[in-house]
Amino acid sequence: MTSQPTPFVIAVDGPSGSGKSSVSRTVASTIGAGYLDTGAMYRALTWWCLHDEVDLLDHEAVAAAARSLPLEIGDDPAAPSVHVGGTDVAEAIRSSGISSQVSRVATVPAVRTEMGRRQRALIDDIAARRGACVAEGRDITTVVAPDAPVRILLTASEEARLRRRSLEVHGVSDEAAIAATRDQVVRRDRDDSTVSQFTVAADGVVVVDTSELDFDGSVDAVMAVVRAARAG
Repeated sequence: MTSQPTPFVIAVDGPSGSGKSSVSRTVASTIGAGYLDTGAMYRALTWWCLHDEVDLLDHEAVAAAARSLPLEIGDDPAAPSVHVGGTDVAEAIRSSGISSQVSRVATVPAVRTEMGRRQRALIDDIAARRGACVAEGRDITTVVAPDAPVRILLTASEEARLRRRSLEVHGVSDEAAIAATRDQVVRRDRDDSTVSQFTVAADGVVVVDTSELDFDGSVDAVMAVVRAARAG
């Protein structure tokens, strides 16, 4: 295997429940890379807006909040941290309340511009410090890091994604749990698809379908793409 010049960036996009966060973290740990969860950045901004009572329908106010967001986000894939104004919000931003509101923030064009600027700076910094960065989200392969050596669209069937998210949120994947999860998954994907394309791979992006794969199989499939890129 030939040596790979640094920095090395792995961009991973995908819909809700595709497994991109857990798989990306494991891949980052496996290769000793830093990790960036760009979705957590939008969630942190949503938390900040709600905390400061910013009207989410006022796009100018939300964009202003994005530009002033005092965000600190850690790059350790084993324990990624998120702080806003010194407050640990890593758990709070995963609440159903944030999940139900984040698309209102993430679909504001000026917010995506500001977040993309921050994300590119973070990716460059993480990759420079740690030699590699695994960045995951919804527009990393197409907008934020379109020149990354590895670009992957991690996807799965709607049934598989709903089942996984139900297990993650409710601990079970019966009909009731899936029904309770459907709006969070399907509606958010529909809303976010108005500003970013994460259901169809762009040119040069490798599709990894995890519908029939367990977690280890999903990680192996992504690692195979990474190894091929490094060898090449």
